[in-house]
Amino acid sequence: METQNKIRIAIQTKGRLNEDSIKMLEEAGIYLVKGKRQLVSSAKNFPLEVLFLRDDDIPQTVADGMADIGIVGLNEVMEKKEEVDIIQYLGFSKCRLSLAIPKSESYEDVSYFSGKKIATSYPVILKDFLKEKNIDAEIHEISGSVEIAPGIGLADAIFDIVSSGSTLVSNRLKEVEVVTPSEAVLVATPGLSDEKKALLEEMLFRIESAERAKGKKYILLNAPEEKVEEISNMLPGMKSPTVMPLAEEGWVSLHSVIDENVFWEIIGKLKAAGAQGILSIPIEKMIM
Repeated sequence: METQNKIRIAIQTKGRLNEDSIKMLEEAGIYLVKGKRQLVSSAKNFPLEVLFLRDDDIPQTVADGMADIGIVGLNEVMEKKEEVDIIQYLGFSKCRLSLAIPKSESYEDVSYFSGKKIATSYPVILKDFLKEKNIDAEIHEISGSVEIAPGIGLADAIFDIVSSGSTLVSNRLKEVEVVTPSEAVLVATPGLSDEKKALLEEMLFRIESAERAKGKKYILLNAPEEKVEEISNMLPGMKSPTVMPLAEEGWVSLHSVIDENVFWEIIGKLKAAGAQGILSIPIEKMIM
C-alpha cells in the first residue's frame, strides 16, 4: 500500500507510554513490524506507519502534519500549546502534575510559594498556575531529575509529574498541590483529509471495541424454564439475555454479558434460583 494511503502515528520511543501504546494497538488487532532501534515502523495488517519520537516532540510533529495523529501525555499537550485536536482520552499512563516541597517544611496553602524558587520541566503549565493564583515565584527550568533540586540547594520546591509518589518520598519531598491530572491522549492534525479521517475512525472503532470488552464476561447457564424471568432480572447485562431451548423439555440456556466485578456477587443467587452448568468466558472484543 502506498504511503499516501496510510495514516502516520507518532508514539514515544521508549518507556511506559510506548509499551501501553503498542499494547493498545495490538489489542485493536494492529501489529507492528518490529526491529532494533527503529525510528519508523509499519503495521503488518493495517495502513499505519509509526514514528518513534521523544514525548515532548510529538505535539509539534502532529501540529506540523509530519504525523497525522499521536499518542502523548496530556501534560505535554498542555505544556507545548501546539495546535492539535484532542481526539480521545485513552485512560492509561495516568499521573498528575504537582508541586512538592521538602518534607520538613510546614505547608498551609499555595501562598507558601510566594518568593520561592521552583524547579520544573514544565514551566508553561506552572507559569499559568501561578498567574491564576496570583503567586509571584521564580521558575527555574531544568530537565532530568527535577526531584533532586531542593536537596542540592538549587530550588525551594519542585513542580513535576507524580505517579505513585515513591520518587518524592525517596528524595524527602511531599506533594502539597495537585495542579492538573494527566493521562495518554490521542491527538490529531487539524484538517485531516477525508481518507485519513476514515482510517482514524476505523482505528478508533477497533480500540473502543477492545476497551469495551475489558472487565466483561460472557456467561452461559442452564435453568428451568419457569425460572427465566427471575434469573434474567439477576443478570445486569447490556440487554435482556438470550434464551434458547435445550433438548431436555422444560429447560433453557441463558446467555448474557456481565461485569466481572459483579460475577461473584450474583453467582450464589443464580444457583439458588436453579441455575446449573454456569460457564464464564472472557471477551476479547465487543462490537456495538
